[in-house]
Amino acid sequence: MTSEQSQAHLRMPAGLFAELAAGGGSAQALAFLERGERTRRLLLLRTLLDRFATLPTPLTPPARAWQVVKEAAARAPEPVDRLLLAPATGGWLAHMLRRLHGTATGPDLWAEAGHLCALAVSASLLAGTAAELRVPLTDGCLALPGLGLARLPAARPGLIPGHARTHAGALTLTGPGTTGSTRTSLTLRPTTVGLTTGRAGSESSAAGGVPAGRLPTGCGGGADAEAGELGEGCACPDGKASDGAGWLPLRTLTARTCAGPVAVPLDDLDPYRDLDDPLPPARLEDAEAWAWQRVFEEAVALLDVPGGPGPGRIEPALIRAVVPYGRTAAAPPAPPTVPVSASSGDSYGGMVISRPSSPLALAETLVHEFQHSKLAALLHLFPLLDDDREERYYAPWRADPRHLTGLLHGAYAFTGVAGFWRDRLAATGDEAEAETAGYHFALRRLQCRLVVRTLLTSGRLTPQGRALVAGLAATLDGWLREPVPPTALARARTAARLHRTEWRLRNVAASSSPHSPLRFRPDRAFWPDRRTHAFADAPAAPRTPDEHLAAGDAAAALAGYTEQLADRPTDPHTLAGWIVAHATLEPTRASRRLLTRPEQLQPQPSR
Repeated sequence: MTSEQSQAHLRMPAGLFAELAAGGGSAQALAFLERGERTRRLLLLRTLLDRFATLPTPLTPPARAWQVVKEAAARAPEPVDRLLLAPATGGWLAHMLRRLHGTATGPDLWAEAGHLCALAVSASLLAGTAAELRVPLTDGCLALPGLGLARLPAARPGLIPGHARTHAGALTLTGPGTTGSTRTSLTLRPTTVGLTTGRAGSESSAAGGVPAGRLPTGCGGGADAEAGELGEGCACPDGKASDGAGWLPLRTLTARTCAGPVAVPLDDLDPYRDLDDPLPPARLEDAEAWAWQRVFEEAVALLDVPGGPGPGRIEPALIRAVVPYGRTAAAPPAPPTVPVSASSGDSYGGMVISRPSSPLALAETLVHEFQHSKLAALLHLFPLLDDDREERYYAPWRADPRHLTGLLHGAYAFTGVAGFWRDRLAATGDEAEAETAGYHFALRRLQCRLVVRTLLTSGRLTPQGRALVAGLAATLDGWLREPVPPTALARARTAARLHRTEWRLRNVAASSSPHSPLRFRPDRAFWPDRRTHAFADAPAAPRTPDEHLAAGDAAAALAGYTEQLADRPTDPHTLAGWIVAHATLEPTRASRRLLTRPEQLQPQPSR
């Protein structure tokens, strides 16, 4: 491993680019993306090492820490490479560059730069090499990337230097004690813990498939202050994780697929696991961790479908980390859908997710966020568009206007989502499940094709960007010809119209001419999209205007909206429903104009 650019420029074969442009990607295409991410991270690290050279620090100098990483990589290249490619490592690199440019904040700069020392300790432990480093301790704790969190007993609070020594996979950590000149230490053999419900049949393993060591029959765990008694993260005989007094192991979500066992880190410990500034550990309670394992295992079963690497398909082993968002306990119960999910181009293969109760919702989210990772990696390799970053475009899955990069990301991610639901539609023989899957497939393919047209006519795509978007267009055009249950298709078209109409009513200001540049309302704000998921299933006994419209009774819906508008004549949600119901009943040129530019016409329906 080297931080110098010693290899030739990366050149992606045209066939691999075509696979990714279509929204999918073979194992070879995704391996090329990872190769590009590795090269990029080494170049960023080279930049950081140059900047760190003159940084005053009480820790091991960064150049020496990097030498420890290289020595470990020479002995065990695969686990150290996985450490380098971990999402949190990418997050740390990006955060440090922002700090050096004055666009981010954090603890003392020497301590954040010293995270490279923690990376070096992890690399040495994974490779079994010997090293000694001065490392940053926060309240006596040292986060070891890819492994877990070491906690010194009776340690001095605050941010202070400590000493780490590694040998043959064991760690001895020493730091100042709470009183006077006392020292405190612990010795342990860090391992991760693989969660399993028993159905997966997988063994405890370290992040990224590095063996985690033996599973003891008892839970020794922890470490004795001063004496340095050997301990390790372990699993009880019933498979449940146990946190020792001196060691919090990184947990991994496990499952079995046709391709073999999968272990994905459930990262609640690494300070750079999030998408922005560093944050402290937020350890999940055992019940919450096991709830994640159950829903993950079933989500992987849904994703484990035969066939080629088309859009919407993902090999779960390619997910590098799941970062739980929000709660750390199993109560209160999870909502039925995923309210929060996010990813960053800096953290390839990582995703921040609030746990859903539904495996189907988690499987869809994993597909969605991995699509973002693929596109971000492509954007690191190719200039795909010339974006002025002005937020003026309609995105069918957003409440606000978007810039072109956001529009491209949305189109790529939701093309994958459409493919996911296409697979669900093909796999089910249940009529109700086919209705739901058909609705989501029809809605997302329609919305993505609309956005792809916007991108193609923007005049801002580079040649590579045009090739990518043309590949998405070809995929979506083929899908638009595929049959969907008629009632599901009708609801999808209605839901798409409703979202666009309400978006314009809430965001766009009326103009004197249809050819005038788009102007936005000064009072626009976030609004909840209550219809996209509500229209997924036809209501059996419709009561509200929305339910009548979802059931295909536009006349009853129009009457209900008209009644509501008598009390709230300018309510955008109700007005959007009225406009769509009216256009459904009377598909005239005037109603089409109203759908196109609803902000221009304010109908005054009578009771």
